[in-house]
Amino acid sequence: MFWLKLIRDFIKILREGQTPAQVAGGFALGSILGLSPMLTLQGIVVWFVILILDVNLSAAFVALTVFSLFAFLLDPAFHWVGYQILTNIDALKAFWTTLYNAPVAPLTRFNNTVVMGSFISALILFLPVYIGMKKFVVAYRAHVGAKIEKWKVYQWVKRSTLVQWYEKLRDLGG
Repeated sequence: MFWLKLIRDFIKILREGQTPAQVAGGFALGSILGLSPMLTLQGIVVWFVILILDVNLSAAFVALTVFSLFAFLLDPAFHWVGYQILTNIDALKAFWTTLYNAPVAPLTRFNNTVVMGSFISALILFLPVYIGMKKFVVAYRAHVGAKIEKWKVYQWVKRSTLVQWYEKLRDLGG
């Protein structure tokens, strides 16, 4: 039921609620968590940023889920990117050595090629994901949402007994 509520809340937010920038910010930060491992220092920092900034938490969870599904498929590409950054850029080798000897830096697992590649790729994709999601939210609110509500499939699902049963249960919970 948690995921059903999350998706329902996300669709509700697409229609109204927070600004497109807040929804896009949550989605873009969630994409960083979805693409890169969460059990690292940088994953914890991204969680703190999500909780501190006024971004949409439902959008972050949806993005985390969606991007996590694709991250496993992209691991070979992440490995290649990480390998290139860690081994083929001579100017950074002294930096990596210093960072490896620092007391907290190994918690980032930066020396793992997949972790490095996925985090760098997520940072590179942050701005396109943010801009794309912001445009999507604006377009959805202006054009798409009203058209979807007119679809017979949408009306059929909305009138289904499962959805009505779920709404009664939800209303009982307060």
